[in-house]
Amino acid sequence: MLLLGIDVGTSSIKVSVVDAATQKVIASAQYPEQETPILAVNPGWAEQSPEMWWEHVQKAIKICNSEQIYDPLDIAAIGIAYQMHGLVLVDKDQNILRNSIIWCDSRAVEIGDKAFEAIGAEQCLTHLLNSPGNFTASKLAWVKQNEPEIYARVHKIMLPGDFISMKLTGEINTSVSALSEGIFFDFLSGELSKDVINYFGFDTSIFPEVQPLFSSHGLLLGSVAQALNLKPGIPVSYKAGDQPNNALSLNVLNPGEIAATAGTSGVIYGVGEKLTYDKQSRINTFAHVNYTAEQQRTGVLLCINGVGSMYRWLKQLLVDYSYLQINELSADAPPGSEGLLVLPFGNGAERMLNNQQVGAHFENIDLNKHTRAHVARAVQEGIAFAFRYGLDIMRENGINPAVIRAGQGNLFLSPLFTQTFVNITGVPVELYKNDGSAGAAIGAGIGANIFSSPGEAFEHFHPIATVQPASQDLEPFYQQWKQSLKRHLAD
Repeated sequence: MLLLGIDVGTSSIKVSVVDAATQKVIASAQYPEQETPILAVNPGWAEQSPEMWWEHVQKAIKICNSEQIYDPLDIAAIGIAYQMHGLVLVDKDQNILRNSIIWCDSRAVEIGDKAFEAIGAEQCLTHLLNSPGNFTASKLAWVKQNEPEIYARVHKIMLPGDFISMKLTGEINTSVSALSEGIFFDFLSGELSKDVINYFGFDTSIFPEVQPLFSSHGLLLGSVAQALNLKPGIPVSYKAGDQPNNALSLNVLNPGEIAATAGTSGVIYGVGEKLTYDKQSRINTFAHVNYTAEQQRTGVLLCINGVGSMYRWLKQLLVDYSYLQINELSADAPPGSEGLLVLPFGNGAERMLNNQQVGAHFENIDLNKHTRAHVARAVQEGIAFAFRYGLDIMRENGINPAVIRAGQGNLFLSPLFTQTFVNITGVPVELYKNDGSAGAAIGAGIGANIFSSPGEAFEHFHPIATVQPASQDLEPFYQQWKQSLKRHLAD
């Protein structure tokens, strides 16, 4: 029996087919090969076309099928992971009304800040566990204020994964986890937040029906099945935001377990069992994939917007180098990059910096000393230092990881970055072979009851390496980096 996982990323769509018996990936594909652009009509804006996502999902599935490693008709369930916090709007005929305002768009920061003040900090933090900030609710309010003709035609709002599920099944629904990441969910009342709905003046009819995250969100349409050579009627049995899904893919489901990723954004994600919050909303608490009213499992998320974007920018600068070559090049410079500092914050408002847009910066460049190797290392060190800065905020809030699990992908493919991350945080990292689409496939198996329990879904799950802190002292370099950040925050 096979499972299909779809990961709707910012840079591309990836799909994987997993053998349920072994939990092994037997085929995978990505589309497009080049990174998908982000549309930025105005400074701080970030949009993508949902119809483009759907087109790319179909192409990725067809590429996977064309490898002829498996029979597509053996696929029994579909799972979806997706970039979090995006806003998708459709009319009554399920037509897209505008491009999606995606996670790193900063236009609604002021709207969210005003909502936080008007509703009240204590009310927001105790009920929503977050400030409305720059999340989906504030983005919807921006549309309501600035594009009233579009808002008037809205039949349903969705997160990106809800949209792909709709295209597969024709049904529109969502989950508590999705509502919580949009800052629509009241954790104390267990329903849509009356505070948010009333303050922004939203009509409750535009919110989809809520389904359990591990359940059937609809059955594959015959027309879609025919186009993709899949079996009609198989369920979409799982959909989750990319970071909760990354945690699932690393078997991070229980209180105290921690996951990290260093893709387009950088994230540390810890599972808790209490409704906790940061008083400044610098880190954010959402409903985890296994959250229920009876067993509250929350995901506490630290996000750094500019991780993969910073590294992509570096690759564009070093046009003749592959990512592997950049990783190797960075090892040619000494620890601390001989004073060269990089602040990797050039991809929108950073929540852990109180939604300030600090921008990306290079400092202390010595034209007679610094080489490409110094630049490459300084970028990796700057990203690792940003993780440390955010982890210290998580520690202020009682999250003290003994070990962090990460997939061996993206920046964790770099031995230098991984060791720097471990050294500066002081926390060992267990590396696993995983990715978001494979995790979504496993989630589909759990949701379709193909696995009797999450434990069965991960019975073959083991780390491929563990990286321990080394004696290298990076603390003085981190303190210099931190002082530079404080100066920019004060500007």
